[in-house]
Amino acid sequence: MEESSGMTTKKHPWFWSSSVASIVLRLVLIVYFPNTLNFSSRPEVSTPITSLRRLAEGYWLKQSSMSPYAGSMYHGSPLLLSILGPLTSDRGEGRSHLLCGLAFVIADFITAILIRAIGQLLQVADIPSLKSKRAKNFPAGDIAALVYLWNPLTIITCLGYSTSPIENLMIVLSLYGACRRLVRLAAFGWVMASHLSLYPVILIIPLVLLIGSGLDTPPRKLFLQLNHGDGYKKTSFSWRRVVLFFLWASAWALYVLLLCGISLKEYSGLGEMFKRTYGFILRVEDLSPNIGVLWYFFAEVFDFFRDFFLIVFHINILFMVLPLAIRLHHRPCFLAFVYIAISSILKSYPSVGDSALYLGLLGLFVNALADMQFSFFLFSGYMGTLLLSPVMHNLWIWRGTGNANFYFATAMAYACFQIILVVESVSSMLNHDRALKKGATTVAKKVQ
Repeated sequence: MEESSGMTTKKHPWFWSSSVASIVLRLVLIVYFPNTLNFSSRPEVSTPITSLRRLAEGYWLKQSSMSPYAGSMYHGSPLLLSILGPLTSDRGEGRSHLLCGLAFVIADFITAILIRAIGQLLQVADIPSLKSKRAKNFPAGDIAALVYLWNPLTIITCLGYSTSPIENLMIVLSLYGACRRLVRLAAFGWVMASHLSLYPVILIIPLVLLIGSGLDTPPRKLFLQLNHGDGYKKTSFSWRRVVLFFLWASAWALYVLLLCGISLKEYSGLGEMFKRTYGFILRVEDLSPNIGVLWYFFAEVFDFFRDFFLIVFHINILFMVLPLAIRLHHRPCFLAFVYIAISSILKSYPSVGDSALYLGLLGLFVNALADMQFSFFLFSGYMGTLLLSPVMHNLWIWRGTGNANFYFATAMAYACFQIILVVESVSSMLNHDRALKKGATTVAKKVQ
């Protein structure tokens, strides 16, 4: 693996120069255009869960000997108050935005490096299938990391002072730990990601598959008939590692709850934290416009039916978990990408930071999804809806020449394009596996 990484670095020196350029771009925009680019007020970037302004308000309440959850401003983790809160308090000298921006830039860079490491691991595991298909082997790790760093959605999220980069870092950290079968690291990342935004809890299935059976490969039964050294060996599922993962996850969860309890013991208890964070997410209490679709629906639905539709929308995510896990159990990393994309579509308070993460992870499968259809159509759809969204919001809120339907139409279109992306990527991956099966059958007949 080390040799492979070294070869990749020597063969593609442009990766580090491009990465540094993306970091420099972020720093320049943060330092020289702090007030010109007012992305922090955009509903596509900042949500009630990820808003740094709300976090600063919660930290101010805490410093004033009040509960950070007093009122209806802050709905995030108390641990973020302890970590990012002090960075928001130095408003007099104008340095608060610089410190918070630097923290988010560092989080983006670490996330990209971890994505690159995951891509290198996947590429080494998938070399036999690429040989059997005689396909060109692109550096998936480098491509995925650069897609994440240079994605305009990632840059806008960083400049918008949203806490999404921290959440994305924890998600990718858990995937990296599972790919390397580092149980403690995977458990820590999963617990922290679930603690910060709740929805990553569904990643437990791909994480268990990664820890128990290893990295993504084509179905092994397709290659068991080949015994000419392609490197496919039948391995058993490691239940011992899975049990250790759950033990460490329980330990990390108890530790996080202990820290939250200590942080809130003078103001409120854990009960209020659960109500103001996870309850706030599940009940969709804030109906301010965002890039999702739930805000409009629950603004229009009768209160009598509200609880019923809350159950329907949230359980819709769970309905997709098991069928996808059964069909894609041999590709747990790709399964994690699909789960993240689905939760980004159906979560209560989505933002472009969620899309930035799964679009970066999509680059990990550039070799398998080389024949994916409607790529240009999806790219144009994403760009069009994201450019129209602020226009429609301006027409509705500030100019008064439009209404909520204008903005909701772009949100619906954005959700549709995301659904098409998920469907086409899953279909392309299954077609890729079928092509490998056909190639394996042909090779087996020639050998016989």
